[in-house]
Amino acid sequence: MAKKEEAKVEPARPRPVDAKFTRGSTLRHVAVMTATGSLGLVAIFIVDALNLFYISLLGVQELAAAIGFAGTLMFFTVSVSIGFTIATSAMVARALGQGDRSRTARAAGSALLCMVAINGLIALLAWPFIPVFTRWLGAEGETARLTVVFLQIVIPSTPIIALGMGTSGILRGIGDARRAMYVTLSGGIAAAILDPILIFGLDLGLIGAAIATVLSRFVLVVVGLHGVLRVHRMFALPAVADFLAESRPFFAIGIPAVMTQLATPVGNAYVTHAIAAFGDDAVAGWAIIGRLVPVAFGTIFALTGAVGPIIGQNYGARLHDRLYLTLRDSLFVTMALVLTSWALLALFADGIADLFGARGDARDLVIFFCLFVAGSFIFNGAIFVANAVFNNLGYPTYSTLFNWGRATLGTVPFVWLAGRWYGAEGVIAGWGLGAILFGIFSVMVAFRIIRSIGERPPPDDQILPGPPAAAHSPFTTGKASTAG
Repeated sequence: MAKKEEAKVEPARPRPVDAKFTRGSTLRHVAVMTATGSLGLVAIFIVDALNLFYISLLGVQELAAAIGFAGTLMFFTVSVSIGFTIATSAMVARALGQGDRSRTARAAGSALLCMVAINGLIALLAWPFIPVFTRWLGAEGETARLTVVFLQIVIPSTPIIALGMGTSGILRGIGDARRAMYVTLSGGIAAAILDPILIFGLDLGLIGAAIATVLSRFVLVVVGLHGVLRVHRMFALPAVADFLAESRPFFAIGIPAVMTQLATPVGNAYVTHAIAAFGDDAVAGWAIIGRLVPVAFGTIFALTGAVGPIIGQNYGARLHDRLYLTLRDSLFVTMALVLTSWALLALFADGIADLFGARGDARDLVIFFCLFVAGSFIFNGAIFVANAVFNNLGYPTYSTLFNWGRATLGTVPFVWLAGRWYGAEGVIAGWGLGAILFGIFSVMVAFRIIRSIGERPPPDDQILPGPPAAAHSPFTTGKASTAG
């Protein structure tokens, strides 16, 4: 009788062999994923900075200002790709955490198809309105004309960058941090080689910088597809029924993630508009800061994509204690990275301004940012870490709320008031100050979500398709819900 009862005991669920983040040190996983993710990301941002540096060597301030305006508009299109890349990574990580490799491949295939189609449509719709968008940002005269020329070359390649970023998201989701890094790194290296050749060697100037950007995106796609198709074979063209089934969780995570990502360029667009009132020198200074921030804090920008797969795999494997450890370790890494970058920026502030040939108001803005405003990225980093929790644990709308709060309530009133009182430097200071409140509160909510999931875990069938049941809100207390 005892033997029969023992036979009914269900064995413990084994951890999926391929889900590497479900074992080992969470701090090590966070550090490795952040380092590899940021290396590739920073490479792209370094190329953007080199673009601006090369253009500044031509000695025409309108060219530098045009790069600033163009970068603001390109940020919108790239942000859509970033949002759907987060969804791709989350779907792949969750499926792999549950040990379902075939579904992982179908999810990857569905995600890439969706990303290319959506971004192709965006490019098609946006291209005719490039001059209108440029005027909305405050560009005028020759600066506006140059901005339009640059964007009309680059915008059609939007689905190409989306495909490349999608393959990087798949590789991050399965835990291949090294090849995910190679994807973005290859694009950065290609652009770094092509920029001086096209800008100076062929004497194409701004047009050469645009062509180099497009060609580098094709390189990024080739490397990404090699990792997904040849190395991991983690791609399957889904049947129509499978595509429709996989599209639901993709858009459930992706649309809020895209809305989250769009918040930052909207906030930056307002800052650009506010800066434009102080002249082309101020816009050029803001353009330098816009290229400097991703290089100095690329590790922070990489956090959402880097930490997400760690959270997703452990969520799929129901290892809730590791969710808490991952969040804690991510915040520790964030603070250490920001403090280090801030110290270096402050130490070399004058040299950085000299490097870009900044003068007048542009120089003052760059030095002011390096000495004071750069420290605010501790709180921006906290928001990015919280976003990883929200997107991968089924609460992507929280990312949307916090990021739009940061981009609106945390930007507009601060920038407007400080700009009126202290000019262009006040605009930059207000932009930095707005992150503090939203950074602190977003982390508090992220910890509460993890605690609520640990106390009331969702059923297995709710882990992959979408968010936990509404009764599992982190703001509810008391008895566990029986919903589902």
